Amino acid sequence: MTDTPLEIPRRTLLQATAALAAASALGLGPSAAAVPNPTPGKPGDFDFLAGNWAIKHKRLKTAHTQDWDEFEGEATCWTILGGVASIEELRIPARDFSGMGLRLLDVTAKVWTDFWVNGKSGVLTPPGMTGSFENGEGIFSADDMDGDKPIKVKGVWDRITPASCRWYQAVSWDDGKTWEENWLMDWTKV
Repeated sequence: MTDTPLEIPRRTLLQATAALAAASALGLGPSAAAVPNPTPGKPGDFDFLAGNWAIKHKRLKTAHTQDWDEFEGEATCWTILGGVASIEELRIPARDFSGMGLRLLDVTAKVWTDFWVNGKSGVLTPPGMTGSFENGEGIFSADDMDGDKPIKVKGVWDRITPASCRWYQAVSWDDGKTWEENWLMDWTKV
């Protein structure tokens, strides 16, 4: 594999996007109503992500501890369909792991949904997180389950510059009153 993001045929990207969008339309993802009063999303919000990236990961091993796992990764990202879709291929070579982030804008509702596909299963992992960008930060959230306990999950894109950005994930076990960050990714363009 080489470094240019244009090497995967556009048709393949469009087919993958269409399949995942169809899964979302079948109810495998949340509706725009999951985000109260979101700032309107617009085509191109994820244009900053297009390109090749080196990523420093820091992932919490066990909840409510300071036991972190740190490792390197890389990603190639594309913006397609006039900016209403963003595709990310995440790779962690040292762990023989890959996955795909898929961000789709519901143009009518003006809300983004951020989905994940684990490369080992090839299955869309619900729920997708819905949200939008405000004041230079993309904030996305979803209701999920931790075993049999309901939780809230959020993913945030911040510190966005032409050459870098950060994504982090946080979980709340008390309906959003407090949050624990459990995954931080510092992205640097290559």
